[in-house]
Amino acid sequence: MSVVIVLHEPQDLVNIAHVVRALKNFGWRDLRLVNPREYDAHRIEGIAHQTEDVLARVRRFERLEDALSDCTHVVGFTARERSAKRNMQRPRAAAGEILAQSGGEAGAVALLFGREDKGLPNEALDLCHRVVTVSTNPAYPSLNLAHAVVLMLYELALARGDEARPFKPPRREGPPAKVEDLERLFADVEGALRAIDFFKTRQMAGVMRTLREVIHRTPLDEREVKLLRAMAIEVVKYGERLARSGIHVDR
Repeated sequence: MSVVIVLHEPQDLVNIAHVVRALKNFGWRDLRLVNPREYDAHRIEGIAHQTEDVLARVRRFERLEDALSDCTHVVGFTARERSAKRNMQRPRAAAGEILAQSGGEAGAVALLFGREDKGLPNEALDLCHRVVTVSTNPAYPSLNLAHAVVLMLYELALARGDEARPFKPPRREGPPAKVEDLERLFADVEGALRAIDFFKTRQMAGVMRTLREVIHRTPLDEREVKLLRAMAIEVVKYGERLARSGIHVDR
């Protein structure tokens, strides 16, 4: 898939850095800058760490037309409603079409974003096949440049199916706890609660029955049971050490 981010006259180096980070986050690599007010790859890498591979591919242009010359589909982003008739889309609808267009070999799909203070001029929007506007508060519609890029890259990730990717499995996973493991746990917890006089004003049977229901509702593995048992046992041992020391603790 060939998708490029094009920033037209970006004013803030930090925003460029955040866009570089977003590209790395979502697995895209190509950034084109048209007349950036400042550009320093070393400073950007200091803000967006471990993005050297993206920075190595950054291309700079003096004219927007040159930055878009090899693109077959251009999507411009604007926060302002325009009087001129445009092919308008919302980000989610645009994402599917962008991915479909980027699947061919003919050329790249460009996502075009304007400068922070003025956005895209009409002359730039004239070069766009589609114009995307994010649905925001009408009284305050303008998004930060980097935020707008992140939002669109996230929509592309959803359209690409990234949300179906399974979570990373835990580093260590224990087998399910056996009944005998749980019974030892309940006994140790009961002993810990007795040690702190928890049942002084509460009915032991009711408390322990509720505890059983909670733990059965959340199946524990052997490692988790061992950890909880160790905590309960340590409470009892601490109480014993305290009793031997003769120190009185007000409860």
